[in-house]
Amino acid sequence: PAVQQHHTGTIMPSYSSVDWTEDGLGNPIKMHANKELLTDWLKDKVGFDGFLISDYAAIDQIPGDYTSDVRTSINAGLDMIMVPNDYQGFTAALTSEVNAGRVPMSRIDDAVERILTQKFLLGLFEKPYTDRANLSKFGSAEHRAVAREAAAQSQVLLKNSGNALPLSKTSKVYVAGSNADDLGNQMGGWTISWQGMSGNDSTTGGTTILNGIKQIAPQATLTYSKDASASMAGYDTGVVVVGETPYAEGQGDVGTNGHQLALTAADKAAVDKVCAAIEKCVVLVVSGRPLALNDQLSKIDALVASWLPGSEGAGVADVLFGDKPFTGRLPVSWPKTAAQQPLNVGDASYDPQFPYGWGLRTDNAKARVQAVRTQLAALAGGDRSVDSAVKNLDRALAAANWNSNGTVWDAGLVLRYLQRAGEDLQATTKDTLAQDDLLVSVARDVAQSRLVSLGGTALRVNGAALTADAEHQLLIGNPGAAVDLLEEVWSSRLK
Repeated sequence: PAVQQHHTGTIMPSYSSVDWTEDGLGNPIKMHANKELLTDWLKDKVGFDGFLISDYAAIDQIPGDYTSDVRTSINAGLDMIMVPNDYQGFTAALTSEVNAGRVPMSRIDDAVERILTQKFLLGLFEKPYTDRANLSKFGSAEHRAVAREAAAQSQVLLKNSGNALPLSKTSKVYVAGSNADDLGNQMGGWTISWQGMSGNDSTTGGTTILNGIKQIAPQATLTYSKDASASMAGYDTGVVVVGETPYAEGQGDVGTNGHQLALTAADKAAVDKVCAAIEKCVVLVVSGRPLALNDQLSKIDALVASWLPGSEGAGVADVLFGDKPFTGRLPVSWPKTAAQQPLNVGDASYDPQFPYGWGLRTDNAKARVQAVRTQLAALAGGDRSVDSAVKNLDRALAAANWNSNGTVWDAGLVLRYLQRAGEDLQATTKDTLAQDDLLVSVARDVAQSRLVSLGGTALRVNGAALTADAEHQLLIGNPGAAVDLLEEVWSSRLK
């Protein structure tokens, strides 16, 4: 089990409930009260020997009064309780329940043993304080370089009509939108403070996306107008950076504090103005989740999910102007409307704006195949499956199969040999997920290109489901099956 293989010390149950629907009773049990899963399964059957810690005030959600919440959670198997406000009340309630015999002393002894064991393993009794030797490195240039690279790699190119991206560094760029010059918004919640804060007064310092653009493209003619009210005459490229303000946890739920899965009226207006007036319109969405953009999508030439890129906005500019390629993919499905939620792969009517795993790339596809081939050749060493995979990749790499810019020319042949190489790798343990991912990424390019070319029918249910299923096959170690599904998309066998 993973908890033993990776020596897991602590686990936190979620706020969720579990209802075994087979009994037809409709009797959900809060995870913090679920002895069957926490003790009988996780501790006794799986053999988890660390300790279970509750989430923030989570035992308060168990039905009953507070004393019964304490009793139920401890007897269910929780060893440490996160009590944010009234620890005296918790201590009194637990002591009373132990004295009354409703919480066995053996349960207290077990919890204490589990907690102390982890503290001993961590060396907390010998060294109770943190090592601050590297404190001066926090926020250093070295750290910020890593943050910048992470920001670049996390950008997901959702749409790129007419190869609008990357931009020329000598473009005449008009920048607008609420999140173009707001460090707090691009860092999000849990940044210095719990809920984060808008504005550029954060004590972390950093570079906004606007300043990143100025840094990366100093030769560009640049104007910034947050609300797109300044004149747009003479500009060939519009970059509109929209999205959310910071939040954390339930404070950001849709319907709370005005949050919604859509652009604000001001952001919609900025997108509409810029995309109507400037020939090339690029929109970046800075947000902690997908936002519904169905009404604006047809006006946009290039759309980027920028997520929360953090303090180093130059990482976003790196991919906008081609210093780094777009390589990111969606870790969730992107809905067309808020009404589609919840939206999950496998739904009978799975019809997202962009499916799970979607992400257009701007790096060289042939070079990716060559990189996998080189890595596998170094591993071959008599492994027949790896040797066969290398041979199939050599066939895929035949010059006649590729355009001069490294894109696929003969998709049928390239997919055939990638699929065979993927099947070979399913029969060995020498390959890595990163290698499998590079191999599958080229098939993904081909499938996505096909879906984009279909225009209005591009992401109908079957096509989206096939690409999403391919991502699942990749993650469970079946790159050949993943390529096979993507080949099905390319061949247009769509319902």
